[in-house]
Amino acid sequence: MFSRREPVPFAFVAEADRFRSNVTPPPRQRASAGQMAGRWLLGLTIVAGLVGSLVLGMPALSTPASTPAQQSQASQGH
Repeated sequence: MFSRREPVPFAFVAEADRFRSNVTPPPRQRASAGQMAGRWLLGLTIVAGLVGSLVLGMPALSTPASTPAQQSQASQGH
């Protein structure tokens, strides 16, 4: 993009990255025991769902090694 050589109409916008506030933000509230337990329960539920889907999906993704390859009867007749 082209950089503009014109003066910025609002000087405070140009100096916004250098501005430091002397006002400290309020301290963060600590989560209650119920909120922490809910977060852990949600996390465990998500992990259990992923592990369960892997366990149930692995047989469908694996190729059967014990069955021999069979040719179709149409290719044997000709």
